[in-house]
Amino acid sequence: MTRAPYGSWPSPIDTDVAVSAAKGYANLQAAGDSLVWLESRPDEGGRTTLVRSAGGKTVELTPAPFNVRTRVHEYGGGAYCVAGERAYFVNFADQNVYAVAIGDGAAEQAAAQSAVQITRGDSNERFADLVWDGGALLAVREVHAGSGEPANDLVRIDLDGGVASLHSGHDFYAAPRPSTDGRLAFLVWDHPNMPWDGTQLLVADYDGERLTNATVAAGGATESIAQPLWCGRTDGDPRAPRAPAGASLDQRLLFASDANGYWNLHAYDGSGVYCVLAEEAEYADPAWILANPSFAAIGDDHLVARRIVDGEPSLAVVDVARGLATPLDERCSSYASIVRSAGGVAFIAGFPDQAKCVAELTLDGRQWRTVALAGKLPVAQEVISSPEAIAFESDAGLAHAFFYPPRNGDYDGMAGERPPLLVTTHGGPTSRADAELSWRVQFYTSRGWAVADVNYGGSSGYGRAYRERLNGAWGVVDVQDCAACVRHLIAAGRVDPARVAIRGSSAGGYTTLAALAFSNVFKAGASHYGIGDLEALNRDTHKFESRYVRTLVGDDQTLRERSPIHHVDALDCPVIFFQGTDDRIVPPNQAEAMRDALLAKGIDVEYRLFQGEGHGFRRAENIRIALADEYAFFAGVFGIPSEDATR
Repeated sequence: MTRAPYGSWPSPIDTDVAVSAAKGYANLQAAGDSLVWLESRPDEGGRTTLVRSAGGKTVELTPAPFNVRTRVHEYGGGAYCVAGERAYFVNFADQNVYAVAIGDGAAEQAAAQSAVQITRGDSNERFADLVWDGGALLAVREVHAGSGEPANDLVRIDLDGGVASLHSGHDFYAAPRPSTDGRLAFLVWDHPNMPWDGTQLLVADYDGERLTNATVAAGGATESIAQPLWCGRTDGDPRAPRAPAGASLDQRLLFASDANGYWNLHAYDGSGVYCVLAEEAEYADPAWILANPSFAAIGDDHLVARRIVDGEPSLAVVDVARGLATPLDERCSSYASIVRSAGGVAFIAGFPDQAKCVAELTLDGRQWRTVALAGKLPVAQEVISSPEAIAFESDAGLAHAFFYPPRNGDYDGMAGERPPLLVTTHGGPTSRADAELSWRVQFYTSRGWAVADVNYGGSSGYGRAYRERLNGAWGVVDVQDCAACVRHLIAAGRVDPARVAIRGSSAGGYTTLAALAFSNVFKAGASHYGIGDLEALNRDTHKFESRYVRTLVGDDQTLRERSPIHHVDALDCPVIFFQGTDDRIVPPNQAEAMRDALLAKGIDVEYRLFQGEGHGFRRAENIRIALADEYAFFAGVFGIPSEDATR
């Protein structure tokens, strides 16, 4: 091993490697013997396209200029569905629904070039969470008209383009799911709740044209219901809960509920609602996006489900009738978009040391097939830093993080030297950091940095009580946990206390700025479309999150007290800001106000504004610039000799 100062190691992971591996997969669905999914492409300006794979051949269904993406809730989700020989999708530019044929070879390519427009609205009428009911599309609609809040409802979209409202009156709708016996399940919730705070599961009679007899099956203001799924019901198991005489046994409704403190699997049938399996495990995620299933039916009484225990996932087969979970797979660091497939079960798999892939697994867990790979590993395994799950004491109790030590394969630090540390803060804030391969992390660790990806109080994957630690305490608990993580690593002798930086995006950007203002352990920061002014966020943000900041922070006085923009006097270290011009969630004025205030104080500040980018950067050139400039900024602040530290 060659010894060189930490942070100065030559690395094979440059910005081109990081961007070329940034292709993403989402919203996997099965279509007969084939699989269909969404693929995001940074090298095409961040465009998202619909892809089909069958018989070892992959074909793009929606070539440019189509961009399959919905703006409902601004975060979208459920932008397409498959129905027989057709796929229906939302085009980002006009938010209209289109249809494209699913075929083979040249015929499929020709069909893709002539997608048929279904709806004829404008971008103020948006659709999401598309599902086929056998004769038409069901969807969540969001209509922006006038100066007030947009209106959300549940709609039916006929193939001639007609749109009819099926249910309205609630602030939000999600997950319309038709049964085969004439019923429709869907979720609703109202301000000030977010979907992980409290939702209601409604079940109504549905004749293909209208809903009647809608009743609340489960949920409420303090119970979060997620992912309703109709599943077959057999009458052969004496241990299965019984429906009363005369009740339909055709289908039971399965869903995740956190009534017992974790998103456990529950069922609803003629006997009422019951918990399938009570355990300290999470079977669902916060619904930032629509239509992201984490379990799928594989028979009348069985599911394949992603199960998270203490932030770490695995795949299990769940016997609904007996209340048993049997391990199926544990090789992945993330499992997403789980669907029943012709070969067993398919999902989007993430790993700590290889690229994400679309995978198919037989139901006995023995045969794994990689359907599509986001890219080959462009560097040797010896360069990749593996995550360590760590837990540490903080003010509110035990907190969690993934720690990545420096690793290069050819280099080691100088004797007696400890590496600089980058703390990363996930967005949301009700989200979580996972251990799947991140080229942003590896860009740092391969140059001799340590990285700590913190799951501060408020993160998902640890139960409702852990999520609710942040209620009323945003800017306090998250900052305390990030600082406690740093102190834990310093005490263990693993990092240099004089060289600690922090970075975050969106809500993580707020935690970054709050940590710089309200603690003294960080020496530099990078905010990517982060929040500096909570009052401005509360005033300017979109409908989905318009009451969220009140839950997380509180009244007007507290909003002001927790806003970093009003504590510039306490912020005395360098900061770099990255922002998109078209961000509707955190507008550019947030970053610009912070920049101006820090410049007025004489703090070293840099600002990068990317034209045409929204909340999250999608274009390859901008991802490349943001990563390179962030690293160069930190290297310059800490005086680290580095071949990358040129701007």
